[in-house]
Amino acid sequence: MSAIRCRQLCKTFKQGDEIITGLDHIDLDIETGEFVCLSGPSGSGKTTLLNAIGGLDTPDSGEIHMGDIRVDKLERGPLADMRLHHIGFVFQAYNLIPVLSAQENVEFVMEVQGVPVAERARKALDILKEVGLEGMEDRRPAQLSGGQQQRVAVARAIVSHPDLVLADEPTANLDSVSAAHLMGLFQELNENHRITFIISTHDKRVMSYAKRLIKMRDGKIIGDEAQ
Repeated sequence: MSAIRCRQLCKTFKQGDEIITGLDHIDLDIETGEFVCLSGPSGSGKTTLLNAIGGLDTPDSGEIHMGDIRVDKLERGPLADMRLHHIGFVFQAYNLIPVLSAQENVEFVMEVQGVPVAERARKALDILKEVGLEGMEDRRPAQLSGGQQQRVAVARAIVSHPDLVLADEPTANLDSVSAAHLMGLFQELNENHRITFIISTHDKRVMSYAKRLIKMRDGKIIGDEAQ
């Protein structure tokens, strides 16, 4: 399901009177089980590409296929269903629900998926322990540091073992030890469960984990190499 095929993706944004190119005729194939990093300076198109693949943004032109599904042509309902059951998102801004505890935030997606109460509680506690937050299950986001909030967001994204994880600068707020632990966890999920990872990053430590490094600049892919 998670193999990605992008063809001639274009996306522009208006900033005042200026037209900004987000994606410039992107062609990209990502196979099931790949571990890919997108690198490049701010404004290179990394986040725009992630958002397009995940159906969070619609390209101006071009095609995005995930398995047999044409992502860019999905109606709102089927698109939401695809994201719910097949994609895990890790955002720079965390996007945690302020009134929910860490455990409740992790359980939220599983609740929407219809996972039974006892099962989702067990899975949430297990994954919070895995990301180093054992004992903090009842804390709300405001009671957690930035790095701890990021780990809750990661736990929420991977708890259901989605087909595809899209992560935008997932280590930006983590110290080096936490970042290494997180990348090791991503690597384990990739190798043991064939979850496909596409990670945007400026962090050379993160790039070192990638099996494939795609370099972007000005909305274009300027390099694509196996590691």
